[in-house]
Amino acid sequence: MQATRSGNFGGNGARGGPGAGAWGGRQKQKTDFKTLGRAIRYVGRYRWIAFLAYGSLFVATAAQLVVPQLLQNIINTITNAYVAGEILKLPATIQPLAAQRLGKTVEQLVSAQNSANSDLVVGMIAIVGFALLLAIFAFAQSFNAERVSQNVAYDFRGELFAKIQRLSFSYHDKNQTGQLMIRATDDVEKVRLFLGQGLVLALQAVVLLVAALLVLWFTNSALTLVVLPILPIAFAVFLFFGSITQPLFIQVQMRISALNTVLQENLAGLKVVKAFAREPQEQLRFEKTTDNLLEQQLRVARIFSFLFPIIFLIANLGQAAVLYFGGRQIIDGSLTLGEWQKFSLYLAYVFFPLGQLGFIINLMAQANASAQRIFEILDTENEVQDKPNAHSLGQVTGDVKFDNVVFRYFKGGEPVLNHVSFEARAGQTVALLGATGSGKTTIINLIPRFYDVSEGRVLIDGHDVRDVTLESLRANIGIVLQETTLFTGTIRDNIAFGKTDATMDQVIAAAKAAAAHDFIMSFPNGYDTPVGERGSTLSGGQKQRIAIARALLLDPRILILDDSTSSVDLATEYRIQQALDQLMQGRTSFVIASRISTVVNADQILVLERGAIVARGTHEELLESSESYAEIYSSQLMMDAQEHATETMVV
Repeated sequence: MQATRSGNFGGNGARGGPGAGAWGGRQKQKTDFKTLGRAIRYVGRYRWIAFLAYGSLFVATAAQLVVPQLLQNIINTITNAYVAGEILKLPATIQPLAAQRLGKTVEQLVSAQNSANSDLVVGMIAIVGFALLLAIFAFAQSFNAERVSQNVAYDFRGELFAKIQRLSFSYHDKNQTGQLMIRATDDVEKVRLFLGQGLVLALQAVVLLVAALLVLWFTNSALTLVVLPILPIAFAVFLFFGSITQPLFIQVQMRISALNTVLQENLAGLKVVKAFAREPQEQLRFEKTTDNLLEQQLRVARIFSFLFPIIFLIANLGQAAVLYFGGRQIIDGSLTLGEWQKFSLYLAYVFFPLGQLGFIINLMAQANASAQRIFEILDTENEVQDKPNAHSLGQVTGDVKFDNVVFRYFKGGEPVLNHVSFEARAGQTVALLGATGSGKTTIINLIPRFYDVSEGRVLIDGHDVRDVTLESLRANIGIVLQETTLFTGTIRDNIAFGKTDATMDQVIAAAKAAAAHDFIMSFPNGYDTPVGERGSTLSGGQKQRIAIARALLLDPRILILDDSTSSVDLATEYRIQQALDQLMQGRTSFVIASRISTVVNADQILVLERGAIVARGTHEELLESSESYAEIYSSQLMMDAQEHATETMVV
């Protein structure tokens, strides 16, 4: 929601406009993984699910590590049975001597041959059993890791949405909607993928690597020493590519955000694009943004095209070295075929995690870049927030006072309001008039604390608005903005937006007061009529009357109407104004109007120019004391007369 108008800000160009340099100066990110560690700590919120996931990982890894030992036993059983069979084929007189050379007796050879089949069956059953165990716990590991990651993503999205909702308007003035949307969607998904896959793979790789190295060391320490020098090289490559890809992925996310911004703006302004026949130009703009994204993604792909071959090259060099030295041990007779097969499988458990490094680096670098972008929003200090000792405002009578108020959108910038002071008594109607950029909208934005004053005070019933809670403050204020925003749903839903427990009678009463009931009932579904996205199925005047009804349903003590009849014709404006005149009785009302005729009955009219009050008084007083007011009034009377004449001729 944007509660500001470029003209009313006075000097809006100096502010750079929304999105100008939105993320400038904040993209020099440090290439470390502290932020990712902070994201990982969110897993602790679901420690029992995480315990199931990572506990299952350890069991599944243990089952995986048992299989090579079982395979060694099977191969040894086969080779021993084969050798025993060959010896037992020899003449009986030679058999004891041949058995003695193997360090066995003839009886042991006979026993090995007879038990070979049963040993093979037991071995195969054991392998199948551990395979089933691995499958069950691998499923538990994968499913529970996904549960954890989805829950963490849910938390991130919830926190981001809550934070974005509560950030002050000054933050939204500087940042684009598309940038914020992509952080709550794509960036969260990048972190979720790492927590659900990358973190599990990384832990599995560490456990498998360490366990396999220990088994290899106790199996054949000499051959293990051949493998060890390869590991530091692989980890050095891991760290090197991680440091290179981290900034690249930040740029990818930035360019995705830019693409999302172009798409969001184009869809929101589709009628304007079509009205001005700008489709070809917008297509070129979109293509330029997609080209920038493609260029950056190809740059990342180029880096990883080097990474994976390098990792596999390192793994293959290690495998070649082990084959050479292992082959020599087999020839020397110091290594059996079963031990070699076992060593080869455990060696695969060492090289397999190395082969996963590229995928893990990819997920980790993306997740770290996205985590930085997520926490950048979550850590943003809200310029407008409750003080630690803020108290509830409670029910107010409606006295509003501006005490020497100065307001700047940026520190050191030109003041948009310059020492503005006035007082509105409870039940009074205050009208704000002035040219575009005079500061009218800024005044009404300071009452509900959409922004905080730079100097001076805004008081309600004698309470500085900065000393009370935002919720209690805004509960006493009803607002109808110039730019009407409706939400997807029915007309009834939109009228009851601020009071969802309102009865149908209350909704209808508010609609009648806003001169909206008749056109609502002209629809086939009445109050259940869908309004379409942003109220696309309604006219501008219809949307404004629903917005007025929405504000009136709250029965606020303070009512703010920001040019709320600007999109209706004179006849409709007259009906709305009659209703508003009655409803503003007993409420302190602030009215911004483009037509003086709508505020002639105001208790106090403030004429603003360049952020200062240049005239004040009732309509009659200003006609006598303010030449500029009299000129504006006279010119508008002529314009209204011409418009009325035109409407009469059309009819």
